[in-house]
Amino acid sequence: MPGTRKLGRETAHRTAMLRALVTFLLENGRIETTVSRAKEVSSLTEKFITLAKVENLSNKRAALAFITKEDVVNKLFTEIAPKYSDRNGGYTRITKIGPRRGDAAEMAVIELI
Repeated sequence: MPGTRKLGRETAHRTAMLRALVTFLLENGRIETTVSRAKEVSSLTEKFITLAKVENLSNKRAALAFITKEDVVNKLFTEIAPKYSDRNGGYTRITKIGPRRGDAAEMAVIELI
């Protein structure tokens, strides 16, 4: 697990949340979440895109172990990773969109470039 942010959750809950967020980001290309979650998701997503650039069985199994949907892993290896083949990182963009109404948490949009 990258980073040291605990995000106010125990380990199992935090891991499950990050797995879901990475899966949704790769599936939809863009999600809206808090800034601290977006920074963690960005780190994880970039690692999986870099992993998917080399398509072999061990990399595919490593992605399947973390990403919760098999069709998203197939999309990662067939559509997303080839698009970034000439790029050495910086696959995601985080844009702050202001405070959330209710608890004033700083919100951000994270998207694939």
